Order: sequence, then structure tokens, then C-alpha cells
Amino acid sequence: MRNIKFLITGVLFGIILVKSQVVSWFRIQEMFRFEAFHMYGVIGSAIVVGMSSVWFIKRFELKTISHEPIVISEKKFHWGNVFGGLIFGLGWAITGACPGPLFAQIGSGYLVVLVTLLSAIAGTWVYGLLRKKLPH
Repeated sequence: MRNIKFLITGVLFGIILVKSQVVSWFRIQEMFRFEAFHMYGVIGSAIVVGMSSVWFIKRFELKTISHEPIVISEKKFHWGNVFGGLIFGLGWAITGACPGPLFAQIGSGYLVVLVTLLSAIAGTWVYGLLRKKLPH
């Protein structure tokens, strides 16, 4: 019961995803076919909010609720991120779902998405097996 706040937050987030149509397979296909601005507007808004939030945190040296400093480390460029992003985008285009909306789609009754969820879990498991052999 002490984690009920996380359940409530997750349910509310799922409702927002469904109501904003960002979990809609048709909206995702429109995006990848460059037929509609809807998804680009949502993603672009998220990028602007994220960038503004990071700037705000750094500018005013904000702290966490428990008064610990928020540390945002610098990231080095790595080609693995580019290739990983391409693979992620290809999977997103094929399945019409990325990890967050998977659960909202399943909760909306699209049970065929369970195949995508199980595939994502299997892919994560395979990565765990191969991680030490891959360049990082």
C-alpha cells in the first residue's frame, strides 16, 4: 500500500497517453509516413519541456525533495546511440509502439500488443546475455 502513489501516477499517465492518442497505432503510422504533425508536436513539446527543465535545474541549482544536489553529468557522443536509436525507431515503426505506451495499449484492450511486450522483454534479456561482449 505504501507504493499506491506510483500506481496512481502510472494509471494517470496511461490515461493521458490514451486520451492524447500517442498510443494510437494509426497516429504512429501517420508520423512515420510524414502524414500528420500530431506526434511531432507531442514529441517536440516534450523535448522543449525537458530542455527547459534541465536548464532551470542547472541555472538555479535546484535540489531534490530530500535536499540532495541534482547532478546531471555530461554525456560523450557514442555511435552506439545512433545505431541503437535507428533500431529503436525501426521497431517503433514496425510495431506501432515504444516501451511506455505498450502498457497503455494493453490496458486499452489491444491484447495483440502482448507479443510486442514479450519481444521487448526477450530483447532486453538477450542484451543482458551479450552485454559484456558488446563495445560500450
